[in-house]
Amino acid sequence: MNWIGLIVSYLYIGLVIVGAKLFEKWGKEASRKFIHIMLGNWWFIAMYFFTNVWFAIIGPASFVIINYISYKKNIIKVMEREEQDGFGTVYYALSLLILAIVSFGIFKNPSLGLVPTLIMAHGDGLAAVLGKIVKSKKYKLGETKKSFAGSLTMFAISLILVTAYLAFTHSMIFFQSTHWILVSVLMAFAITIIEAMSAKGTDNITVPIVTLAMIILIG
Repeated sequence: MNWIGLIVSYLYIGLVIVGAKLFEKWGKEASRKFIHIMLGNWWFIAMYFFTNVWFAIIGPASFVIINYISYKKNIIKVMEREEQDGFGTVYYALSLLILAIVSFGIFKNPSLGLVPTLIMAHGDGLAAVLGKIVKSKKYKLGETKKSFAGSLTMFAISLILVTAYLAFTHSMIFFQSTHWILVSVLMAFAITIIEAMSAKGTDNITVPIVTLAMIILIG
């Protein structure tokens, strides 16, 4: 199963990169965000196939190197911005590597990395897309400028994913206490603030790692 998972992983990543070409007619950013969002779904493949941490980290580890080379040489053009403004793609792969080590290796609980990965991929990705489509006021937090529409999208998706995870893992008590609803809201708010403060692609590492830390602390 582990070898099959490795093959399926690379096939899926390849298909996502090829599929991103279809979005280039809407601009370079559209193809980048397609890759950003879709690659997060790789975690479902990892959870289904991998039982060995070493197989789980091969894909992310290889793409830390591949993405760095692509960033420097502009090899995977559908993935790179025309004006380089940070190691966002490298941080993305590095986050998956850290999540895989912690989830598959240290805790031996692959589901730990699911919500952090999906929030990084879908939350951050859709926040950027809707932040540009929906007209709203901008605000500055630290060195970054964000839109209220984008941050609201990030908060909503984070809240949905965190609530679903907590409801599943604490099903016996989740719906019996408003405490857990408050925990979900506070986590989603913290994640949104972290994303808003992270400059130059660093949200690809701060958001999933902090989310993972909060999930582990909650237990």
